[in-house]
Amino acid sequence: MLAMPADHVIEDLPAFQAAVQTAYKVACLGEIVTFGVVPQYPETGYGYIQYRPAHGQEIFAVEGFSEKPSHAVAQQYLESGTYLWNSGIFMLRASTWVQAMGRTRNDILQACRAAMQAARQDLDFIRPDAAAFNDCPPDSIDYAVMEKLPAHPEWGIAARVVPLQAGWSDVGAWDAFWSVSDRDPQGNALVGESVLHHGCRDSLLMSSSRLVAGVGLQNLIVVETPDAVLVADKRCTQEVKHVVARLVRGSDQTLAQQHRKVHRPWGWYDRIDGGERFQVKRIVVNPGASLSLQMHRHRAEHWVVVKGVAEVTHGERCFQLQENESTYIPPGHIHRLHNPGTVPLEIIEVQSGSYLGEDDIVRLDDSYGRAPQVG
Repeated sequence: MLAMPADHVIEDLPAFQAAVQTAYKVACLGEIVTFGVVPQYPETGYGYIQYRPAHGQEIFAVEGFSEKPSHAVAQQYLESGTYLWNSGIFMLRASTWVQAMGRTRNDILQACRAAMQAARQDLDFIRPDAAAFNDCPPDSIDYAVMEKLPAHPEWGIAARVVPLQAGWSDVGAWDAFWSVSDRDPQGNALVGESVLHHGCRDSLLMSSSRLVAGVGLQNLIVVETPDAVLVADKRCTQEVKHVVARLVRGSDQTLAQQHRKVHRPWGWYDRIDGGERFQVKRIVVNPGASLSLQMHRHRAEHWVVVKGVAEVTHGERCFQLQENESTYIPPGHIHRLHNPGTVPLEIIEVQSGSYLGEDDIVRLDDSYGRAPQVG
């Protein structure tokens, strides 16, 4: 089993494949192998792996792990020649992982087992039981397992590290994203179709939904999304976590918890606008898909078909809406939206009422296992 973070960049694929082949040989023997990137400079944004050098070998014993160090400590690590950047990539047998978790964090192992035993199938997704999964204690693989293995050789699970020189980058901050992006002669990375700049140097300008214009910027990060806009000094991108922490602690945690565009098994919706007692959504339903048979206690819904054909269940009635036609669902009325066509159904939904939260949904029947079970 090769576990890799999704947001990393590896430029030299043959070198990475060679490292994986090296790790595979010992992972098959029941050892846990991690990949340590040979450091190029005293980076303070990465964790480090200390290893025991052995002449002529390709894989080494892990001595310990260190969290993000100060610049002075990172310089010492670099000069020692016995530290590698922690890439967060691991190779091991699944049975070895279960054995290691049972030794080090059996509470996590049991919570995961409970979540999977109560899992449900949703189209091509397997969804672990939410309540059991939320009961799982949070911890990283380094804290939970890897740091404990060197001190317990009697467990028979060795921790090994393969040095990696494959053009690796942890794109965990916006300056790292800038460094791996294509740049113009002035050092600017321009991402998106609606980006203009004049007199900018060594900056990232990213647009997702509207025009982003930069004038005279140097060493700045500007990222526009439908949810929010970030402007940061490129030297301070690691500090974005403090802004996120403030959002999480704030009274309105919506931005920290979910995107404006939300995917569902039947399609997706985008919150276009909202205010006191109203919310506007753009809803797209996949061909042949249906929303749950449901009702809302506190809100009414107005539907306008923009594209495709909508089949609407409203109480005992079932009827179709063509493009540019609309209907109204009062509070407390049972209803369902279905796409009987072969093209995506697109509607504009206007919600109005005293409460507009997503938890104001009473599901009576659902194709994706989200309705309460009876009996």
